[in-house]
Amino acid sequence: MKFMSICYLSFIFLSLSSISLVFLSVYFIMNELIYFIEWEVCIINTSSIVMTFLFDWMSLMFMGFVFFISSLVILYSDDYMHGDLNINRFIFLVLLFVMSMMFLIISPNMISILIGWDGLGLVSYCLVIYYQNVKSYNAGMLTALSNRIGDVALLMAIAWMLNFGSWNFVYYLDCMSNSTEMELISLLVVLAAMTKSAQIPFSSWLPAAMAAPTPVSALVHSSTLVTAGVYLLVRFSPSFGVGLNTFLLIISGLTMFMAGLGANFEYDLKKIIALSTLSQLGLMMSILSLGFAGLAFFHLLTHALFKALLFMCAGVVIHCMSDSQDIRFMGNLSSQMPLTSSCLMISNFALCGMPFLAGFYSKDLILETVSLSYLNMFGFFLFYFSTGLTVCYSLRLFYYSMCGSFNLTTFYYMGEENSNMMVGMVGLLIMVILGGSMLSWLIFPTPSFICLPLYLKLLVIFVSVTGGLVGFEISKLSIGGKIKSLYYNSVTSFLGSMWNMPYISTFGVSFFPLQVGYNSLKSFDGGWNEYFGGQGFYNGLMFLGKMNQWWQYNNLKTFFLFFVMWFIVIVIMLLY
Repeated sequence: MKFMSICYLSFIFLSLSSISLVFLSVYFIMNELIYFIEWEVCIINTSSIVMTFLFDWMSLMFMGFVFFISSLVILYSDDYMHGDLNINRFIFLVLLFVMSMMFLIISPNMISILIGWDGLGLVSYCLVIYYQNVKSYNAGMLTALSNRIGDVALLMAIAWMLNFGSWNFVYYLDCMSNSTEMELISLLVVLAAMTKSAQIPFSSWLPAAMAAPTPVSALVHSSTLVTAGVYLLVRFSPSFGVGLNTFLLIISGLTMFMAGLGANFEYDLKKIIALSTLSQLGLMMSILSLGFAGLAFFHLLTHALFKALLFMCAGVVIHCMSDSQDIRFMGNLSSQMPLTSSCLMISNFALCGMPFLAGFYSKDLILETVSLSYLNMFGFFLFYFSTGLTVCYSLRLFYYSMCGSFNLTTFYYMGEENSNMMVGMVGLLIMVILGGSMLSWLIFPTPSFICLPLYLKLLVIFVSVTGGLVGFEISKLSIGGKIKSLYYNSVTSFLGSMWNMPYISTFGVSFFPLQVGYNSLKSFDGGWNEYFGGQGFYNGLMFLGKMNQWWQYNNLKTFFLFFVMWFIVIVIMLLY
């Protein structure tokens, strides 16, 4: 029976769990509760191995959101992966992915965090290479190896925490926040979070991971893999010093700017959305580095809603476009697929910060808090310019996909009859519209008023409108027109390829070791070692053997020559 399939059972279990967890989170907020649950796994020679779980409003709320999004993604996958012979394996991998995230969320212990952290890395590799081809394998290796750097940093932090007597980091965040040991551990945790959340210089794996099936992208980019780093930093933020916060602000601000700039030069639909995720991750980390961890967590939750919806809509569009992801082939989708187009544009507007959608409540609050904070002009510019770039590439995507005439010769229409895909999208759409206001009342129960001058209050609107107009004007350039970017191809390719980071992360890392290996092979194994080693020894022995053979031919001329030579030698000796 279809209703007894693993997709439906997983959907029912996850959705019921998400509802109960969110209500439990509200109860914890209202009563200001925090629970530690310790499970003694075993005792070896009076040394107890204890598994600790931390339940507070933050972990419960985040778990509820992860369960909610993953339930809808699994329901969506039932139709999206229809015809795949291994769909059960796919669903089990997704469930394993969600379970790894659960370990990470509820762990106050560095060891159990590593279990979830490594679980996310391993399962993400399996999901990225799910479509088995060379591109997927390369993307999977780039994803896995980039994340291994963060895993090593986390292992070093665990080794250093042996000095403390326990791996439960929550006990040390306040009392040892100014100590040298805690600064080192915080630095290692920041490095781990930078790799998992794809900050500069580890950004190249995030667009490469788009080789995974679209439901996986919806889950990875909204609430699981890439947000794990931000969540870990939210937990560790009380221990960060001024220097570490400044470093994190510079890196995340540049990531936000770089991703927004790159998305304006990209034509792959999924990569545009992936770069927008990278931009929003930079926004979360930069506001966290200013000391507002609650705001970063708020934006993490609202972003998860509209980003999952964006990827779901992109998946339906790609299906209908005969698996084409190039936005230049799209056009007039609003008349062909009205419901999908509506969901796509509402989630796009939420990304831009359209008033009263989910993204507005967090982004507007973040930008006004930045205006109120002690920040230099460079950081201020990065925040506001990146916001303008977000609106710019969103309007560009809208123009290419929704407006104009259809640009592909064949249109394989299948989208809007698929009930499971539509149910998943509409379920998220309701939360995109209502979720921001609900969360703002829950997370910030005491209203705070940000008092700014009029020009700073209007700056957010001005930057957004300007970015939208620039994006619209750039998109109107016709294909036959003189596109200025072609005249400056090197600059365009530099800006559009994430500042050459994919080349640096792949070719740049492997080129020099391979070059050294080639030179050593050519110089030693194929050069002097060969000349003086095996081949030289062989040639010398061959030469001596030939001389010996020649001597033993019993040739009269040879004997006569040696007789004359020895005669001369004896005469010289007698004379002297």
